[in-house]
Amino acid sequence: MASRRGRALDGVLLLDKPEGLSSNHALQRARRILDARKAGHTGTLDPFATGLMVLCFGEATKFSGGMFDADKSYAATLALGEETDSGDRTGVPVGFPGQDPEAAVDEARMLDVLSRFVGRISQVPPMYSALKRDGKPLYEYARAGVELEREPRQVTIHGLRLLSLSGRSATIDVACSKGTYVRTLAQDVGRALGCGAHLTALRRTRTAGFDLAQAWTLERLEAQADPAGALLPMESLLADLPVVRLDAAAAQRFMQGRKERMAAGDATGTAAAETDAGKVRVAGPDGGFLGTARCEDGWLQPDRLISFKETT
Repeated sequence: MASRRGRALDGVLLLDKPEGLSSNHALQRARRILDARKAGHTGTLDPFATGLMVLCFGEATKFSGGMFDADKSYAATLALGEETDSGDRTGVPVGFPGQDPEAAVDEARMLDVLSRFVGRISQVPPMYSALKRDGKPLYEYARAGVELEREPRQVTIHGLRLLSLSGRSATIDVACSKGTYVRTLAQDVGRALGCGAHLTALRRTRTAGFDLAQAWTLERLEAQADPAGALLPMESLLADLPVVRLDAAAAQRFMQGRKERMAAGDATGTAAAETDAGKVRVAGPDGGFLGTARCEDGWLQPDRLISFKETT
């Protein structure tokens, strides 16, 4: 999270992060372009990776928590025949027992191997990762030549689709759960093929209902007369939640943190009671977003609210 003097902007920016920038550097660039007072991102990308980052500004940062748990999709390009210590092209070549760098890989062989990694799988986090041990990220140990034991983690690969296979390069579409290391997946696929593999490119294409096609590059954003026009409303982070609309008096009470009884027979409320433990997004009489609440025994219990504003 970052804050400074600037405009009090509220909203969500879909950014197409360029190669070579850290996630925080990309966030700071976007914040400066928008002259925004408060901003945060909802998940990192490695500097060599590109693609979709969801940036939150102002009040939107209150509602970004669910984004960290969202499924994601990537276009991953693998170089076949060589493994690296980092799992990507920034590392140095390493080998493994039984490796045959020249092992033939055709489409049938690749599809067979990819099918083995779909579903719930176990991954050992790479040493070149931001996971911390004794307060220090693993990549610092790796850079010092220290290898530490890491506990395997369970992740879910929802789908692997072969986009192209040409010579010793393959590009796959990866749909996966949070916590998935695509570099580790590339390494494991390379070992299953027998030839080894590492990532040469990684591009995030989707997350939490947002698509890369909607994203802005920094250059395009900078060229706008008013780049704030690129922001999506903060409630776009909660698009999967049912909506409960309150009249002016009920909205006023709700914004004071008071519980509000739902109207009998409210179809939206009924759906909410069966969704995400009854969580809903709440709107005022004009449809303006007020915050989130939980449905508890016919009552709306305020959860997270935007800063107070008039609801009439």
